[in-house]
Amino acid sequence: MHRPSLLRNRLVGGLGATTAAVALAAGLTACGGDAKATGSAPSSDKVTIGAYSNGAAQQAELSVPVVESLRAQLPKEVRDRGELVIGVGALPAGFPPLAFVGTDQKTLTGSEPDLGRLVAATLGLKPVVKNSTWENLFVGIDSGKVDVAFSNVTVTEERKKKYDFASYRQDNLAFEALKENTWEFGGDYRNLAGKTVSVSSGTNQEKILLEWQKKLQSEGKDITVKYFPDANSVYLALSGKKIDLNFGPNPSIAYHITQTASSNAPTRNAGSFSGAGETLQGLIAATAKKGSGLAEPVAQAINHLAGSGAYGQLLTAWNLSNEAVTTSQVNPPGLPATNS
Repeated sequence: MHRPSLLRNRLVGGLGATTAAVALAAGLTACGGDAKATGSAPSSDKVTIGAYSNGAAQQAELSVPVVESLRAQLPKEVRDRGELVIGVGALPAGFPPLAFVGTDQKTLTGSEPDLGRLVAATLGLKPVVKNSTWENLFVGIDSGKVDVAFSNVTVTEERKKKYDFASYRQDNLAFEALKENTWEFGGDYRNLAGKTVSVSSGTNQEKILLEWQKKLQSEGKDITVKYFPDANSVYLALSGKKIDLNFGPNPSIAYHITQTASSNAPTRNAGSFSGAGETLQGLIAATAKKGSGLAEPVAQAINHLAGSGAYGQLLTAWNLSNEAVTTSQVNPPGLPATNS
């Protein structure tokens, strides 16, 4: 894997892509790689989540007091600087609902930068959000220009050789169905027998779906797999009942569900599955340079936010509660090379 899961699954900007791309073009410049998109810095202990999200999230202002015991764990240079430089690799088109330029055409909104801002507030630091391409995100970490990335980075054993991780979300795939459809995946591929399912070619979810198809065929059953040229074609097929289900990254589907809520063809999540397959729960994690001393205080800050309820409020606001982790782990088991 050389992209965050939404990018890896070739669905970047597939949901609301035109809007996101226009906003990014107006609000950011990609020259030289990184571009700042800090928006309004929170005052006092207040952090606004879901700002300028155009209905993708429920905006809320959360109280996030500084936890001095966690602040004391920070590397001295970061603590003295008073800023946490947060990297997000969302250029050029963003990937709603995780990271995209908001309706004010300058603020980088989404669950990823919002969590970074919450962590910074907990550690008593001013959040400085830098948006870049996916490749330049890691260049920024390697060079020390970025302290920690909140950018849908999946933990892998290969990446752990260069980076330290603090997990904060499950890396899941999901099935999207019309709201009127009562079908549930239930974690069992056998429930897909007889269904027509769309999937993007060359993706992780296609690999998993085709493996399930082979198993069903060996049992005398089958799945009809459909491919479409773009996301809009998928959603037209779903709303027109030409397909039963769409199988894709859980965050993309969570976002699309919010966009269809008031339409004449609302959709819902009909079940999820680990992007790492059936033997390992994939994890998304904050990513810092190996040996920087940041992973532990960031993990503890996330766990504090979970205990205070702010973490749960964040995921609920962005319709991602089904990807919650019970605890943030430092350098948890990652995907082996065979899963890449």
